Amino acid sequence: MLSAPARTRLLPSISLLPSQPIIFRRLNRLIHRRNHQTPIRMSAQQQIVEHVVLFKVKPDVDSSKVDAMVNGLNGLTSLDLTVHLSAGHLLRSRSSSLTFTHMLHSRYRSKDDLREYAAHPEHVRVVTENIKPIIDDIMAVDWISNDASVPPKPGSAMRVTFLKLKENLGENEKTRVLEVIGGIKNQFKSIEELSVGENFSHDRAKGYTIASIAVLPGPAELEALDSNTELVKLEKEKVKDLLDSVLVVDYVNPPLQMA
Repeated sequence: MLSAPARTRLLPSISLLPSQPIIFRRLNRLIHRRNHQTPIRMSAQQQIVEHVVLFKVKPDVDSSKVDAMVNGLNGLTSLDLTVHLSAGHLLRSRSSSLTFTHMLHSRYRSKDDLREYAAHPEHVRVVTENIKPIIDDIMAVDWISNDASVPPKPGSAMRVTFLKLKENLGENEKTRVLEVIGGIKNQFKSIEELSVGENFSHDRAKGYTIASIAVLPGPAELEALDSNTELVKLEKEKVKDLLDSVLVVDYVNPPLQMA
């Protein structure tokens, strides 16, 4: 007779196929939680879906309403649909044409999980009650990454970059941009993780087609990244003729007690 823990270890896993009903996907996640009691750590070769949303909060909004938005977004971790979720105020926005104040970054095991998260009643409630009434602008980009090995640590810094390519470029030029952005990690040793990919959700992306997230230990390493001006300029020169616009924001993951 197997003990209860032994029976738990032997629970089967259900393959997550797009055609399966939501109940089976939820059952699979329940089995996963029972089988794995330690924090999820993804293989460096396993694909992860990245989801980044930028918000521009109206300048005259009461701070309590802004706090309610941030707390509501961070509370969506309770849905157990994400590998990682963090929301908060941007450290800085580096675009002259588009300015944002806050960011949500989350990661998912599949596009199905992202779709289920977007349609979940609690997510819809936060969007309707806490976000829409207080923002002037919003932008969202989604891509698949092969280099998102672990959730970013609390307190780590992130440089998030969005690229809008010039019109009528072919696949060779697009591949060139992806290769150059993906190679930045080799040039800047302080970058712990670099997630790069092509946006697959176009409705709210404002024409930006390529995105990346560089994760660094903290804000100090982010500042040091900027101090290496010659190397930064060299990397930009490789693709500047292929780009129509670049949007860059810096963000620090909140401490654990705030997430």
